[in-house]
Amino acid sequence: SAGGGLALSCMLAARAKNLPLPCAAWLMSPWTDMTASGASYDECAGSDPLHQRAMILAMAKNYVGKADARDPLASPLFADLTGLPPLLLQCGAGEVLRDDSNALAERAREKGVEAEVQLYADMIHVFQSYAELPAAHEALARGAAFLDRRWRA
Repeated sequence: SAGGGLALSCMLAARAKNLPLPCAAWLMSPWTDMTASGASYDECAGSDPLHQRAMILAMAKNYVGKADARDPLASPLFADLTGLPPLLLQCGAGEVLRDDSNALAERAREKGVEAEVQLYADMIHVFQSYAELPAAHEALARGAAFLDRRWRA
């Protein structure tokens, strides 16, 4: 979540300084919108046991302080994503951050960036960390294959 947003912000900052970018980025439930504007914040309020809009907005306020929550380095969803490497975004279909991934991928594709969202039914936030879940094994294998293809390209 926060790590995915930070990874995107780092790539945006690196791009602005003409520094090399990674060959790809695999982001798990990335938090890309400090304004919590996605419809999934309402649609998934009853199914996400970890996050709710009020909590996300409180954490965002702590993170951005008095700065604009739409600043692209805080909320990569609002950035110009041109030139970023291929992106793989994975998240649970019922988590409130789902639309952060969907909207980011759509904006990335509009700028010519390869972006794929993999939604996992009945999975919670960062489900990939739960070794006992078959979906975690599948997601990790798919993420590794995505990175391997880009690394070898």
